[in-house]
Amino acid sequence: MIKRALAERRVMLGGGLLLALAIVILIAPVIASALGIDPGLVDLRQRLESPSLLHPLGTDELGRDLLLRLLEGGRVSLAVGLTAALASAVLGTAVGLLAGYNGGRFDALLMRVTDGVISLPLLPLLVVLAAIDLNKLGLPASFVQSDAASLYRIIVLVALVGWTTVARLVRGATLSLVRRDFVRAAEALGARPLRIMLVHILPNLTTPVIVATSLAVGEIILLESVLSFLGVGIEPPLASWGNMLTGAEETIALAPLLAFYPGLLIFVTVICCNLLCDGLQRALDPRGRISPP
Repeated sequence: MIKRALAERRVMLGGGLLLALAIVILIAPVIASALGIDPGLVDLRQRLESPSLLHPLGTDELGRDLLLRLLEGGRVSLAVGLTAALASAVLGTAVGLLAGYNGGRFDALLMRVTDGVISLPLLPLLVVLAAIDLNKLGLPASFVQSDAASLYRIIVLVALVGWTTVARLVRGATLSLVRRDFVRAAEALGARPLRIMLVHILPNLTTPVIVATSLAVGEIILLESVLSFLGVGIEPPLASWGNMLTGAEETIALAPLLAFYPGLLIFVTVICCNLLCDGLQRALDPRGRISPP
């Protein structure tokens, strides 16, 4: 399976670019140390400076180094995309596996819940949920006032509404697998339902789950950027590509590159995720495509 994936040109291109971007983002502290710059330091005297040896991409509207700010924002945006996609995949796999294996009324109930979540208008719903005051939910004040509170909130909200695609894919694959001889043999030997689902069925669901998760990463990064741009996503001083676009909105006439760079990184990341997903479809699915049931 790994050899087939690595032999696919789209996987190598999309995955290679994403890996290179992730490596640069991870070594951002080393770059900051080498340049001798604090990426969070506000200095209005250096506001909107042009590119120089000290600031390779110039400075933003608050005098912070733009290159390091982009790398910090990438760390947050990629963390949201990967974490929320994995959480959605786990939740969707659990729902789809239970629905497909048990069938009957239980399957119908879970699928109607899934249909209900799918029918909700996603962006308006997330905007409303993201605007909820966390203090009223009984969470500790220390957490609510921390910089990471908005990060965790976005991850949880996206995971709670983003599991439906994986659930339907897994359910369809499970309905096919439960009729296979190896599952019936396990049932005849007295294997418990939980063991059958985890040991015999789940390993055969890796292809649709991997493909759906890889596609969801790009979609979630784009969604996080939209929410941050609307002011209900990642909150400053924590950087993300979306709230960098928001910060550049007022100065776009004076410094259009402040909006161009984060927009370009969002575009490249989403395109790479789509290339990776398309390549994985071709490499892992014998039919060359995976369609939702």
